[in-house]
Amino acid sequence: MTARSTVRSTRQIGQLLLVGCDGAEMTSRLASLLTRIQPGGVILFARNIKNPQQTWRLLRDCQECVRTRLLTSIDLEGGSVDRLRHVLGPTPSAAEVFRTRDRGLFRKHGETIGNNCRALGFNVDFAPVVDLAFPASRQVMATRVVSANPRAVTAYAREFLAGLRRAKILGCGKHFPGLGEGALDSHQKLPVIDKALKKLAAEDLVPYCELAKQMPMVMVAHAAFPQVTGDLTPASLSPVWISEILRRRLGFKNLIVSDDLEMGGVLANATVEEAAVGHIYAGGDLCLVCHREENVVLAYEGLMRTAERDARFDRAAAEATGRVLAFKRKWARLLAPAKAPSEAVVRKLARKLWEFSEQVRLEALARREISEPAPVQKAGRRRRPPEEERQKKSVRRRPPEYDRQL
Repeated sequence: MTARSTVRSTRQIGQLLLVGCDGAEMTSRLASLLTRIQPGGVILFARNIKNPQQTWRLLRDCQECVRTRLLTSIDLEGGSVDRLRHVLGPTPSAAEVFRTRDRGLFRKHGETIGNNCRALGFNVDFAPVVDLAFPASRQVMATRVVSANPRAVTAYAREFLAGLRRAKILGCGKHFPGLGEGALDSHQKLPVIDKALKKLAAEDLVPYCELAKQMPMVMVAHAAFPQVTGDLTPASLSPVWISEILRRRLGFKNLIVSDDLEMGGVLANATVEEAAVGHIYAGGDLCLVCHREENVVLAYEGLMRTAERDARFDRAAAEATGRVLAFKRKWARLLAPAKAPSEAVVRKLARKLWEFSEQVRLEALARREISEPAPVQKAGRRRRPPEEERQKKSVRRRPPEYDRQL
C-alpha cells in the first residue's frame, strides 16, 4: 500500500457513514459535523420532522454541507414504523396490506410511501422488511412482517420495491439474514438464532436470493447465528455472512448497510468504533449511526485511525468507498432532489394516503366477510378524511418504540 492510497482512502472515508442528527433545523454544530466528515448519507426520524416544508429544507441544508450527493434516508414501513404519521397521516402496515392478497395494492403500498418520501426530499427508504413471520418473533416484529411463507414474503417485497422505484425512491431489504426466529429485540439485546444454514437457505434467505437484483440495498441485522459462524458474532460484523454468503453465494452486488450501530444487539459485542470498523472489514459499505453526535464522531475517527495504520482495512475501506460512489453515479437521477413541496402538494399526498388506507381496509374487510359473518357496526361511524384526522391529536400518539425501530 502506498502513502497515496492511504490518503485517498481517508479523504473519502466519511462516505462509509450514514448519520442521524438531533433537532429539526440546521445548526452551526450540525453544519460543522457534516462539513468535517462528509458522510455518505443522512437519516431523519420523527424527532427531525415537524412539517413537510421544514423537512425538505433540513435535507437541503444537509446537502449544502457535503460535496457529493447525499443518500437522504428514512425508515418508513407503515404501521408502527411510520415517521410521517403526524405530518401526512398514518400509513397501513405491511401486514394490513398483505391481508388484502392484492399484488396491485402491494405495489401501491410502496408507491404511496415512495411518493410521500420523495416529496419531502428523501431518496432512500429502509423498507421493506423481509423477515419471516415465525411465532418466535411475533412479539418483537408484530405487523412489520407479513408471512411465514418465504415465497409470499418475496411476492410482497417484489411489488413494494417496484412501487418505491416508480416513485423514484431506492428501497432496502432487511434484516439480513433474517430475524424471523429471533425472540429478542436487537434494539436492546443480541438475538441468538440457533438455526442451520441449510434451513436458513430454505426459508429466511429466499427473499434475498430471489430479489438480489431488485434490492438496491440490504440491511444486515445485529443477530448471531452460531451454527453458521461458530460463535456469537453479530451478522452485521461477520465476513461469513456479508462477504461469503451475501456477496459471493447470493451474488448481491449493491450496497450493504449495517443496522444502527448504537443498538444493544451490537454494543454488547463491540464499541461503536469497533462496530464501524468490523462492518467494513466484513465487507459492508455503509455504517448506520442514527442518534448521538458523539457516536458519529467516534465511528468516523475509528475508521480514520484504522485506515491509517492497517493496510488490509485501508483496502477494504477503499473498496467500500468505491462501491458507494459508483452506486451514487448509477442512481444519480433518482438521487437528485425534488422541488420543495407546496401546500397543495401536501394536501394531495395526504388525501391519496387516506384513500389508499381506505382501499386497504375495505379490501381486507371484504375478504374477511367471505369467510365469516360481518360484525354489526354502530350507526354513524365512519373514517375521517385527513383534514379531519389532523384535528384529533390523540390519533397522532406514537408507540414508545416509534423513534428507534429500524
